[in-house]
Amino acid sequence: MSTVEPFTIEQFYKFLQQGKLMASKCQKCGKIHLPPRPLCDNCYSQQFSWIQVSGKGKLVTYTIINVAPAQFQALAPYAVGIVELENGQKIPGMIQDIAREQLKIGMALTLDFGTCSAPQQWPAWPRYCFKP
Repeated sequence: MSTVEPFTIEQFYKFLQQGKLMASKCQKCGKIHLPPRPLCDNCYSQQFSWIQVSGKGKLVTYTIINVAPAQFQALAPYAVGIVELENGQKIPGMIQDIAREQLKIGMALTLDFGTCSAPQQWPAWPRYCFKP
């Protein structure tokens, strides 16, 4: 990239819209932040670079949502989990295209950009989910 994009949640979602999972890497200590932030919580540096990370990982934990907020009621019941990516970062996400009975801790999941069922209400950010 010729210009450095700001290290904000908004920019994180702009990258998702482009089909890229991007994290910020501290130039001082090397810690990777996902989602990105403007201040390193390890060494307090404000010097970062963007790095693209793999959307492949394994399921660490999950829950089934039966009573959903208004904007997600049409999807209930649905699964939400924490996925540990190949680089060790953990991110939350909805898990789709699998029966609840088949969900297993440690199973391989891949980040999916843009084909996830989710209402397009507030916030109007690009959606992502995890799929087997």
